[in-house]
Amino acid sequence: MTAIVEERRQAIKEIVIDILEIEADEVTETSLFKEEHDADSLRAIEILAALEKEFNVVINQSELGRMVNLKGVYEVVAEAAGW
Repeated sequence: MTAIVEERRQAIKEIVIDILEIEADEVTETSLFKEEHDADSLRAIEILAALEKEFNVVINQSELGRMVNLKGVYEVVAEAAGW
């Protein structure tokens, strides 16, 4: 994995843990935001908005269904940004 990819992944993770108010070691690439971290739909929309602002991309709200864990969020952001 390149340094730039790692940097982007870290930035995304920091946004997620900040909004979900959890510790970095509590979240894994596949831990589910809703089921394991008590995220509600409002938090999901906050994450989406923060990602759009951070990476200057537009993410359709229909993508929220894929943004259930860090892995899904990375994929959605990468597609939106054309990485």
